[in-house]
Amino acid sequence: MGAESYAGRINRKLNKKNRIIEAASGREKADLVLKNASFVNVFSNEITTTDIAVAEGLIVGLGTYSGEEEWDMAGKIVLPGFIDAHIHLESAMVSPAEFARAVLPHGTTTVITDPHEIANVMGTDGIEYMLQATEDLPVDVRFMLPSCVPATPLDESGAILDYHSIDSFYDHPRVQGLAEMMNYPGVIRSDAMVIEKIVAAQAHHKKIDGHAPGLSGNDLNAYISAGVYSDHECMDPADAIAKLERGQFIMIREGTAAHNLEALLPLLTPQYAERCMFCCDDKHPSDLLEKGHIDYIVREAIHRGVDPIVAVKVACHHAARYFLLNNRGAIAPGYLADFVVIDNFQDFNILQVFKKGVEYFDGKAVRPFPAPAIDDYLAQRAHRTFHVAKLTPEDFAESRPRGVLGVVPGELATTDEGYADSIQPDKDILKLAVVERHKNTHHIGIGYLHGYGLQKGAIATSVSHDSHNIIVVGTNEADMAFAANHISEKQGGIVVVEDGAILGEVVLSVAGLMSDDTLEHVNRDLEAAKEAAFAQGVCHDIDPFMTLSFLSLPVIPSLRLTTRGVFDVGKQQYV
Repeated sequence: MGAESYAGRINRKLNKKNRIIEAASGREKADLVLKNASFVNVFSNEITTTDIAVAEGLIVGLGTYSGEEEWDMAGKIVLPGFIDAHIHLESAMVSPAEFARAVLPHGTTTVITDPHEIANVMGTDGIEYMLQATEDLPVDVRFMLPSCVPATPLDESGAILDYHSIDSFYDHPRVQGLAEMMNYPGVIRSDAMVIEKIVAAQAHHKKIDGHAPGLSGNDLNAYISAGVYSDHECMDPADAIAKLERGQFIMIREGTAAHNLEALLPLLTPQYAERCMFCCDDKHPSDLLEKGHIDYIVREAIHRGVDPIVAVKVACHHAARYFLLNNRGAIAPGYLADFVVIDNFQDFNILQVFKKGVEYFDGKAVRPFPAPAIDDYLAQRAHRTFHVAKLTPEDFAESRPRGVLGVVPGELATTDEGYADSIQPDKDILKLAVVERHKNTHHIGIGYLHGYGLQKGAIATSVSHDSHNIIVVGTNEADMAFAANHISEKQGGIVVVEDGAILGEVVLSVAGLMSDDTLEHVNRDLEAAKEAAFAQGVCHDIDPFMTLSFLSLPVIPSLRLTTRGVFDVGKQQYV
């Protein structure tokens, strides 16, 4: 039985290869031919016009061809499918299948994801969940394994993953390497657990991505020498060029939380562009619906004077080379038939998108496709990730002075605003709390927040980087308890409340991070919740929920709030 199965597989592969050769030679019709196609040749850096023949999902020829299906591309431009070099799919707040449906109209055909958000909640079950949820989607989802679960020992996450925990995943065919090494101090100090993860990734001949904002000098040399190949945290050309000169690849990020394209435009020149890729890192529903994905970055780069061919290569070819995806990122024989058809470079309207020779976007709608099946155990586990006893107002009571975090509009950094011992809405002093929700420890960190603006009620969310506990801010303890309890009852989400009434909410019942609903519905609820937050007094120059979600990440200066209290990142001590 086994021998017959093996022989059958071999015969199928031989038949497929023979079909490819016959179509390439012109002895048989191709499955698909894009006639009169002007396309970006990433190898010769020019626009070439010819027929593009496709068979068995591969480009088999450039020249003169006939096909079973033919499309006239005259007056249009054909590009290779776009690649997002670094993204956390969970940031879209929807299932991977719904994410794929959202990005296909924007020309994205491959993404490299780091599932560390869900891994911080579910451990290795979270990685397995995402692998299953992305199987056979019309957007190829490749994985980098989380390197920092939790992000630091200060976090109380749902799991602790050492190199033993993730090692077996390197054998999965869609795993490309080790994701952003956020713990760069651990690398520089030769922390044993950190170095073990790097050595294990190298033993599997995998890539290792970086995350080292502002690192310089010998510390940067040590970080790169350890084996970290890229960085997506560059905010100015000097930082990026210093890393590029030392051999790192630079991922130019333009997402929802961070916008680095404008600052890094000097890299998009012949001198530096070969070492650059585009990425989003995170992409919220409104951005996907209103701006786009990688196509938005390409369009903006071209509008700011970047050579269109350079911009296109950075959007596809360079990431494919970096991640050793050797059959993507170009239009040439032997490459996947992943195409983006646009009208012209200036308007950059996407007219069609093909994945492996199949048209998935016709300019109006996305071709239907089934969502992948997920094991019952993992599906149930993902929908039961809250383990929190019912909270009361007394759980948030605190009489002694606590540190005050200051909000900086448009930035993830905070300021140290001293101490407070009571809520004072008239002075914009609000109570802030982080509730541990993974193991029912009843650990609750208490602090205060300035610069947020809330005047009434409370706001809570389970999207709380990176451990994704419940973070809640309020003008009174009763509403704080009500909001946190509601998040727990719904198995995750965002909620705005006042006097025990819900004014706006988004339900995120998959690990407290993602919704089972459509992108459009999630965006509708999210925008309505934002309006409710603004109506309660939240300052209009900040994002109510994104601001909250990063206040608990103890790697960004200056003050953060964990389940153990207010932490001074610069001094590395609790205050």
